[in-house]
Amino acid sequence: MSHDDHTHLRPWRHIDRRKSRQIHVGNVPVGGDAPITVQSMTNTLTADAAATIDQIRQLEEAGADIVRVSCPDVESTAALPTIVRESKVPIVADIHFHYKRGIEAAKAGAACLRINPGNIGSPDRVREVIQAARDHGCSMRIGVNAGSLERDLLEKYGEPCPDAMVESALSHARILQDHDFHDFKISVKASDIFMTVAAYQQLSEAIDCPLHLGITEAGALRTGTVKSAIGMGSLLWAGIGDTIRVSLAADPVEEIKVGFDLLKSLGLRHRGVNIIACPSCARQGFNVIKTVEALEARLAHISTPLSLSIIGCVVNGPGEALMTDLGFTGGGKGSGMVYVTGRPDHKMDNEHMVDHIVGLVEAHAARIEAETAAADLQAAE
Repeated sequence: MSHDDHTHLRPWRHIDRRKSRQIHVGNVPVGGDAPITVQSMTNTLTADAAATIDQIRQLEEAGADIVRVSCPDVESTAALPTIVRESKVPIVADIHFHYKRGIEAAKAGAACLRINPGNIGSPDRVREVIQAARDHGCSMRIGVNAGSLERDLLEKYGEPCPDAMVESALSHARILQDHDFHDFKISVKASDIFMTVAAYQQLSEAIDCPLHLGITEAGALRTGTVKSAIGMGSLLWAGIGDTIRVSLAADPVEEIKVGFDLLKSLGLRHRGVNIIACPSCARQGFNVIKTVEALEARLAHISTPLSLSIIGCVVNGPGEALMTDLGFTGGGKGSGMVYVTGRPDHKMDNEHMVDHIVGLVEAHAARIEAETAAADLQAAE
């Protein structure tokens, strides 16, 4: 019995998502009633196909639904067919200024083109990119950033602001719509949280396309995570957002981890082990911090959603364990109580607790997977 099994009994935990139309990035649905997807971007040279594929593999293992690669030159789009062929997830090609790169990326098998129609060039060039996307089954993302707004909008508004960002996004959307192309999503990102949230709130009421959330140039791992959690968390809580990218000056794998943690915290997506742990104090019956660090590392390979409470003493331990799939609560004399589906099950000494808990989690995850597979098979029959 996991904590998430009871969400239907708690209306105050429910988020009503904004109604958006659905598009596809390759075989991944975005918008509508599809799960909110988590994506990242490679930071290798795209022309180095081997290095890029290796990083995509790491992102896939972390759970990435979609991966974006930058295509600034012809060498990058030349490597794209190999990258797309080796990738298990859809690849988005990041295109700026050079319309030919967009056409090449579409032909190379990109599932989506990240583009600003306004910086591609003449109407004829825009039309060619749109036609290439249509011919090769590509969707598009209109990506508006506060740091690269059009000059006329900066002159009109005096500085980057939510109104300018939304006007830019809608004008780009009209270019696609005027060409009867509707398979697009939009992002309106800024490094400023207030500007970003206000822009997305305004945009969400102005158009029904899926929205790609992000706080751009958020910063390093810790500060960027905090900024992204505040900004994107506020929007997601309000039901806004269909796919997310956490922009960190860190290993791209960390972006995926933070993205899933963000969605798990709001009950919007469940992947892997959700460890509920106390901050520890003088009452702890074992070293909580080191134990949680060890468990996070050793349980990173588990993708099955389940919950695990690791609490240092009996003040909150039994109550937290009641609401998790598995739990361990510190006691006295070098041992603690193991809880299974909310109930005290058996004692375990602190020395062997990590190995024991890892074994329990792996067995529990395997059982859930087997039950799910059996249910899916029965449904198919």
